[in-house]
Amino acid sequence: MNIGFVGLGKMGHGMAQNLISAGHAVTVWNRTASRGNDLQKLGAQVAASPAECARTGTVITMLADDAALESAVFGENGILKALPAGGLHISSSTISVALSTRLTAAHVAAHQSYVAAPVFGRPEAAAAKKLFVVAAGTAADLSRCQPIFDAIGQRTFIAGAEPHSANTIKVLGNFLIATTIESFGEAFALARKSGIAPEKFLEILTGTTFTAPFHQNYGGIISREAYEPAGFAAKLGLKDMRLVLQAADAEGVPLPIASVVHDRFLSAVGRGNGEKDWSVIAKLAAEDAGLK
Repeated sequence: MNIGFVGLGKMGHGMAQNLISAGHAVTVWNRTASRGNDLQKLGAQVAASPAECARTGTVITMLADDAALESAVFGENGILKALPAGGLHISSSTISVALSTRLTAAHVAAHQSYVAAPVFGRPEAAAAKKLFVVAAGTAADLSRCQPIFDAIGQRTFIAGAEPHSANTIKVLGNFLIATTIESFGEAFALARKSGIAPEKFLEILTGTTFTAPFHQNYGGIISREAYEPAGFAAKLGLKDMRLVLQAADAEGVPLPIASVVHDRFLSAVGRGNGEKDWSVIAKLAAEDAGLK
């Protein structure tokens, strides 16, 4: 397939590389153009704008937030104007439910197709083709996307026919991850204050009740206090808590724990930890307990 790929951050870079490895003809664009240099050596074409990527007929976006995606889609050199009729936009960004709904309507009006396909997994999973894809759109569009999903992930989950359903699931998933990180941080703080070695606490937790790779990964980061380099930055965690609270507000669903975790991220960013891994909120729990 001829595929355009917009956004070569920590996640997008690995995804684009896997598409190239799978034999697809890939055209890439990133605001910082040098991010595409090594992909160009692997055979990718480097575009001058998102519009150039869209002219391939199939374009994937993997951008940091609503503002970045809105610019790439609706801007003067954006995707919407350049994507041909019948073309396909796959959004893998973690964005608001409201923006996903707006994108669906805009692409339908332009006689284009839109699929929401956010992913679960950290950058190392993206590089290893181990992402979990949560996709939503029409059956015909999802069928067109499947070779792409197979190239970037280990499993695809179909969320339904309405693209925004996938975005709701994604922000809820990140909400649950964040609340678990906060709970782990509080538990490790109490363990440390009680004289229990963090590594021993981690061994027992992950060897008994909390055995998922997710628990082992974030538990290990918290145990070692290894918040740099970031796999997923705290400032993006704050963004995602805002997104889940917006979705909940729109549906009239209280999420009191989300409000607490939102404020924890806000505090972490305010203390200068925005570029550190989002598990750095565990450091705040330790500091609240008088630990350094």
